[in-house]
Amino acid sequence: MDDRTNTIAGWVLAGCAAALGLTIASGMIFHSGAPDKPGYPVEGAVEAGGGGAAAAVPIATLLASADVAKGAEVFKKCAACHTVNQGGANGIGPNLWGVLGKKHGHIPGFAYSGALTGVAGNWDFDAMNAWLTSPRKYAPGTKMTFAGLGSAEDRANVIAYLNSQGSNLPLPAAPAAGAAPAEGAEANAAAPEGNVADEGKPADSADVVNAATPASGAPSVDPAAAEQAAKKGR
Repeated sequence: MDDRTNTIAGWVLAGCAAALGLTIASGMIFHSGAPDKPGYPVEGAVEAGGGGAAAAVPIATLLASADVAKGAEVFKKCAACHTVNQGGANGIGPNLWGVLGKKHGHIPGFAYSGALTGVAGNWDFDAMNAWLTSPRKYAPGTKMTFAGLGSAEDRANVIAYLNSQGSNLPLPAAPAAGAAPAEGAEANAAAPEGNVADEGKPADSADVVNAATPASGAPSVDPAAAEQAAKKGR
C-alpha cells in the first residue's frame, strides 16, 4: 500500500513539474504584452494628431497636384453604390455624372435624405472635400453609411476625378503660402495717434516739425542760453 501511495505521489509531482515547465517555456516563446495602440483600426478613421498636417492643407492646394487616374482607383470604393458615367442609373446612391457645381439633391426622383437636401449651397470643391471627409459630420442624419476618406490626398484625387466626369469646373486657385501683410500695415501701426500715415506713406515732415513745436506761451529758447548770447553780442 505504501509503495502504491508513493508511486501515485511521484506521478502527481512529476505532472506538476511538467505543467510548470510547459508554462514557463510557453511564456518565453509567446510573449503577451499590451499592444502599442489599443483598439481596432477602422477604415476611414483619422488618428488624432496623425494627419493633422495633411488635413490643414487647403483642398485648393492639393487639387493643383491631384491625379485623376489615382482618383479613379480610389473611386472604386464608391462604385458599389454610385455610378459616374453619363446617363448612368442610380443605385443605392445617386449617379454622380457632373455632380460638382450642382445643388445638393439635384437629381429628380432620387430619395435623398432631408439631412442632405437641407444643406445650403452647391457641391463646390470645399463642400465635396468636407463630405468625403465625413458624411455624417457634413450632413448629420444622412442615410449614407460610408465612414469617409481619411487621406486628404485621396480626397483631392477623387474630387479631381469627379470633376473630369461631366463637371470640368476650373480648379480653385491655391492660396499663397505665407502671404505677406498688406503694404503700409507697419507704417500705419507706427504712426502716432491723430497722425496716421495715409496708405502706407510716412507722415509729412512738416507735420513732424509741427508736432515738436512748443505749446503757445512756452519759452522757445532756454533763458540761460539767451542771456549768454546777449552778453557775447555786447
